[in-house]
Amino acid sequence: MKKFQIFEQGEINSIIEKASVCTLSMIHHGKPYCVPMNFGYFDGILYLHGAPSGRKIEALIENPDVCVSFYADEDLNIRHENVACSYSMKFKSVLMHGSIVFVNENDEKVRILNIVMKNYCGRDDFSYNKPALDGVCIFYLKPNEITAFKRGY
Repeated sequence: MKKFQIFEQGEINSIIEKASVCTLSMIHHGKPYCVPMNFGYFDGILYLHGAPSGRKIEALIENPDVCVSFYADEDLNIRHENVACSYSMKFKSVLMHGSIVFVNENDEKVRILNIVMKNYCGRDDFSYNKPALDGVCIFYLKPNEITAFKRGY
């Protein structure tokens, strides 16, 4: 067990809820690739969306195994102003590992897009026309491993 590891699910959820973006990390052509993403999180599942084509989608099709990171409550901690080694960061973080699953059914896309929207504006009652749904790629991660850490708190 690591000294700063978090095991309480409520605290883990709080970190995810405070994060405004997550970082989706994947492998593309054998090399690491990561992108910041907007997201929704509901019932232990992370929901993501993006353009239906491009490097991210190519990478996820090639290898759906990913790691997603979240950060919250970052703050510079200074013990002695004139001693560089006394500076550190207070933070809370969550890492999720698992495999991405793509969603193709439009009713499910609507449900997921509204989970994402609720994360940012508090509303989940939007409607979407068929061209909008056809023009978006929706995918999710049901993590098979979650680790969380905090330092300075």
